[in-house]
Amino acid sequence: MSDMDKDLVSQTHQQATLDLSIALLERPSVTPDDDGCQDILSERLTQAGFDCEFMYFGERNQSGEHAEVKNLWARRGITDPVICFAGHTDVVPTGDENNWTYPPFTPTIADGYLWARGAADMKTGIAAFTVAAERFVANHPQHNGSIAFLITADEEGPSINGTVKVIETLEARNEKITYCLVGEPSSTDTLGDIIKNGRRGSLGAELTVTGKQGHVAYPHLACNPIHAAMAALAELTNATWDNGNEYFPATSLQISNINSGTGATNVIPETLTVIFNFRFSTETTDEELKARTHAIFDKYFENNKASYDINWKLSGQPFLTPEGKLVSACQQAIKSVTDVDTTLSTSGGTSDGRFIAPTGAQVVELGVRNATIHQVDEKVEVDDLGRLAQIYEGILENLLLD
Repeated sequence: MSDMDKDLVSQTHQQATLDLSIALLERPSVTPDDDGCQDILSERLTQAGFDCEFMYFGERNQSGEHAEVKNLWARRGITDPVICFAGHTDVVPTGDENNWTYPPFTPTIADGYLWARGAADMKTGIAAFTVAAERFVANHPQHNGSIAFLITADEEGPSINGTVKVIETLEARNEKITYCLVGEPSSTDTLGDIIKNGRRGSLGAELTVTGKQGHVAYPHLACNPIHAAMAALAELTNATWDNGNEYFPATSLQISNINSGTGATNVIPETLTVIFNFRFSTETTDEELKARTHAIFDKYFENNKASYDINWKLSGQPFLTPEGKLVSACQQAIKSVTDVDTTLSTSGGTSDGRFIAPTGAQVVELGVRNATIHQVDEKVEVDDLGRLAQIYEGILENLLLD
């Protein structure tokens, strides 16, 4: 393809992705409200030959209308491999809109950026997915395998009625995803420089230590839960849980909240609440982390007048997609479009990939730069939109064409 032809292709991707991005960004789809975004996608995908299915999970309202969370499963093709684009149409709240340079739900192009809530996380990624699929299908209507979309409105919230429920439904009918591209904003300094080929697990804990309230002048008549927990918490925060491996950093623990006391200076409190979180590698398991934590507290509370209880919440297991067909397809497409040699990473928080990887699918996260996600004045480089669509189309070509 000549440079002129490449420029024409790039311009076509650019305008189409920008137009669809704006249409999605205009809708204030604060989690878990989709606000019609998935209807826009469904209409376009249906025209491209996809079979679209809405799935609703959660509590119905008093009128018995659709459930709270709306999800879209769209598929074109009936054979393997199944390449799935996964993403979310819900966004986090804007905060005080007066602090934004431009209204957060009035997409604005200025200084080379597209400004809006959801611009980076991740409506432009969904737009690029869609344009890539449309163009690929138009050019290769008899392609091998299948292309699918899994779009939820419950990623930024509790994530209990979104991707996890769709995956449960697909598993129940033995509908498997082979390769999954999650459009989360993975890039750091330039488009495609980082792709996530795995994520650490996340294990949260709420510790409650119960003592006995009393007057600070009469400590022998009370039991201070703060004092009772200090030695155990010190050992907990200084423990080495593992040393990580070539793909993952060492497991880490962070305390995020400590609450106790009545507000009075002369009252020994009755309870102490501590919230902490493990981000763990594949070198350990959530059950091992729980066991070691309980062993630490049991040691210090064996002869203690205070008692403790821990409420655990596992948000996701660690997963890894090693170098192979999907990773290679992504690297080649990125190199072809941007001339960037991409780096593999498992850093950062969790994503809905944690629900898809346990089914046996290879999962990679690839999207725009993440510099402004969840911030006031969220924005993304306009020039990256068309290039991202080209990358996604290139990945489809690498995986579905002989």
